[in-house]
Amino acid sequence: MSDDGRRHETLPDAEWPVRESEAEYQTGWYTGGYDLVEQPDGSTKRYYWAELATAAIVVAVEDDSVIFVEQYRPTIRQTQLELPAGIVEAGESFTTAATRELREETGFAADSAALLDEFWCATGVLRHRRGIVFATDLTPVERELDENEFLSVRSVPVGEAIDVARSAPTNDATLEGVLLAREEGLL
Repeated sequence: MSDDGRRHETLPDAEWPVRESEAEYQTGWYTGGYDLVEQPDGSTKRYYWAELATAAIVVAVEDDSVIFVEQYRPTIRQTQLELPAGIVEAGESFTTAATRELREETGFAADSAALLDEFWCATGVLRHRRGIVFATDLTPVERELDENEFLSVRSVPVGEAIDVARSAPTNDATLEGVLLAREEGLL
């Protein structure tokens, strides 16, 4: 695990013996490597992984609208509407990180925030944990964008949030957050 000031989850003890664990490359954003694992039949195989810091996704509601950000994503070369999100810093809870990211990206401070769920993502290749946080009682404050954040804030009526989340291009975090909030009866 990386000691980069960000929160990284501790992995449990392996059920299958790990004969070797190697980080082959590190960037400022993620670490990639493999574990050489002994499988139940006695054979060994390299299981490749990329480790990303833990992230918080925010479903923020104000005046019957969900707060989205419009952002260009160079990795997919497209602009999309998505939920505010960001990395959880070392020592932060999901709710603390979510309210900080909401404030920084959108200019809204949340007086109420609750963790809806937390889970591992894309477990076939990633070591990445996410928490979905529901935030309400928003107050306008000054935005504090990071140097690489070029975001526009968009309010979407609650009744349209699912359609917006499902409109291409979209991403898994936005879909997960909106669908989970709806399932919980919050949207």
